[in-house]
Amino acid sequence: MAKGSYIFTSESVSEGHPDKVCDRISDAIVDLYLGHDPQARVAVETLSTTNHIVLAGEVRGPASITPDLIEQVARSAVRDIGYEQDGFHWQTAKVDILVHAQSADIAVGVDAAGNKDEGAGDQGIMFGYACRETEALMPAPIHFSHAILKSLAEARHSGAAPMLGPDAKSQVSLRYENGRPVGATSVVVSTQHDASVSQEEVREIVRPHVLNVLPEGWMCPEPEFYVNPTGRFVIGGPDGDAGLTGRKIIVDTYGGAAPHGGGAFSGKDPTKVDRSAAYAARYLAKNVVGAELAERCTIQLAYAIGVSKPLAVYIDTHGTGRVDEERLSHVLQELVNLSPRGIREHLGLNKPIYARTSAYGHFGRSPETDGGFSWEKLDLVPELRSYFG
Repeated sequence: MAKGSYIFTSESVSEGHPDKVCDRISDAIVDLYLGHDPQARVAVETLSTTNHIVLAGEVRGPASITPDLIEQVARSAVRDIGYEQDGFHWQTAKVDILVHAQSADIAVGVDAAGNKDEGAGDQGIMFGYACRETEALMPAPIHFSHAILKSLAEARHSGAAPMLGPDAKSQVSLRYENGRPVGATSVVVSTQHDASVSQEEVREIVRPHVLNVLPEGWMCPEPEFYVNPTGRFVIGGPDGDAGLTGRKIIVDTYGGAAPHGGGAFSGKDPTKVDRSAAYAARYLAKNVVGAELAERCTIQLAYAIGVSKPLAVYIDTHGTGRVDEERLSHVLQELVNLSPRGIREHLGLNKPIYARTSAYGHFGRSPETDGGFSWEKLDLVPELRSYFG
């Protein structure tokens, strides 16, 4: 059962955080390849630092995707984030492309051939989670941390807050009573800003975004509302700190409220189960909670490289389940083919839908008409309710 009273904290980082800049570029490259060939294979990492971007990795896709085109897509991603600063500018940053063909050994293990189905792109364990703390069936601390930064970014992009820069971080601590969140004990927001703006001015720019995101009456005490606690945040982004793809895996998932298998998502096509199986696990967990079969649900999937079927499917409803967990595991596997191919086909993952996932969380988002965030759908709920009465 859930603990009674405690404080739990989660953080988020904005699209302009140096690591998220790299995630965005890597996912833009995934979208580039899948847009040209839905069966393309991509594993591209990005490093960013002062006015320099380095891309490295392995791909299998059309020859029409040249290094020049990859560079163009990388620059466009940085421009869309909003970097036009002396230390990091979408037009003037140096871009190195160190991308080569996918290993033939990996391709043999993963590709379908004869009677062999498509295998997993790597070994690993992936977790999915859902709970009733928010309407999105996400843990409240990470949900609100994301929402604060997304609100600030929308104000910056619209011109309503032109004095803010792209780089930002948030952290929300919530007090839980009887296992339920009831209010914030502290909120931390650090946001890049123009040199002409004072710390107090930034504080008042940020305040309404926090108030609008948190439920009414949940705002923390004034002494526990920290905005740019170092006092100044003018130099930011890759100019202030080097960034790498895949370094914010807890931000990308559940803010530490659920286990993580350790694999990053961005820069990987959906044959990589690090990504697709984590999406499938969230999809299943969310539908279990959405069907009111449990208040909380954790699902673990395990795979071996080159093997199509999952090695194990583990379900934990944390003492809140209304049905037998072993039977629930069997039913979920009847409803969804959890092989890499089955996941991709069920969720429609071979589409250019990934750049949008690179900031503000891969989970807790709304399904989109073009197939984006398909793993957030609740379309299994009727069947689950039918199975379990």
